[in-house]
Amino acid sequence: MGQGCPFKAGTFDGAISISALQWLCNADKKHHNPVKRLYQFFSSLYACLSRSARAVLQFYPENGDQMELITAQAMKAGFYGGVVVDYPNSTKAKKFFLVLMTGGNMPLPKALGTDEDSHGVTYTAKRERLKQQRGKSLKKGRDWILEKKERRRKQGKDVRPDSKYTGRKRSGRL
Repeated sequence: MGQGCPFKAGTFDGAISISALQWLCNADKKHHNPVKRLYQFFSSLYACLSRSARAVLQFYPENGDQMELITAQAMKAGFYGGVVVDYPNSTKAKKFFLVLMTGGNMPLPKALGTDEDSHGVTYTAKRERLKQQRGKSLKKGRDWILEKKERRRKQGKDVRPDSKYTGRKRSGRL
C-alpha cells in the first residue's frame, strides 16, 4: 500500500478504506519513511480515481500530529477535503474519516452525533438544584432518567424513546 496503487488512471469513481491508513504512518523497517509512503499512496490513489470522485478513509490517529501529517500529504497529492469526526464527545464511539475529493472543493458531509445548537458553552445550575433536593433521593427521579438518556444519545448509543411512563414506578407484581 505504501508503494502505490497498481491500477489504470481514472478507473474508480470512489474509494473506501477502514483502518488501513494509519499503518502507513508506522516505520516497521529502517528504510520505511512514513512521509514518503503516505505521499506515494495518496498520489497513486489520486491518479487511479476519476475526476469528481471521492475517497473516504476511516482511521484512528495516535495524536494530532499524525492526523496533520496525513491530511498534509493528501493535500500535497492534489486532493481537496478534510477530516470529519463522528461522535466527537464520545470516547468509544468517536470515529475519524478523511474525506477526499478530486474534482474541486465541495462541502464535507455532516458528522454524526453533533448538535447544531452546541456552538457555545452551556451553563447549568447543578449545585443549586442539589441544594434544593436536600432530603430527596438524587437518582431515580424522572429528571435524572431523562438526563441520563440524553447523555447516552449524545454518546451514540441506542436508547429507548421517552414515553409518558418513563420514570414511573412499576406495579408491585414484578
